[in-house]
Amino acid sequence: MGEERKPLGLFAQLGLFLELIKFPHTIFALPFALTGAVLAAQGWPDGEQVFWILVAMVGARTGAMGVNRLADMDLDALNPRTARRPLPVGLIRPLTVLVIVIVSFGLLVFAAAHLNRLCLYLSPVA
Repeated sequence: MGEERKPLGLFAQLGLFLELIKFPHTIFALPFALTGAVLAAQGWPDGEQVFWILVAMVGARTGAMGVNRLADMDLDALNPRTARRPLPVGLIRPLTVLVIVIVSFGLLVFAAAHLNRLCLYLSPVA
């Protein structure tokens, strides 16, 4: 019979999710988002704009990585390099990832609405 796993605590689940979406890569990508903002604004955006740009970028990347992990879950289970990721192993449920994806994309749209109308209109294709 299969081994029964103890439920993971909130912080353990958060750590697994951050590993799943490669959160350090999100941090690495932030300067590129800010560079784009500086170029678009032809100068430094104000603090509030920078905040919403960061929120939008983290929401977009988290949602996209979550969708990617869900789409590749079965393939990841077959690949020796990716077979130990939290989703194929069962440490994180697909429904949990789906909820986080929906919340992340909602955060993207919310942040885009705070930037300007054009950002809001373009957010579905971001």
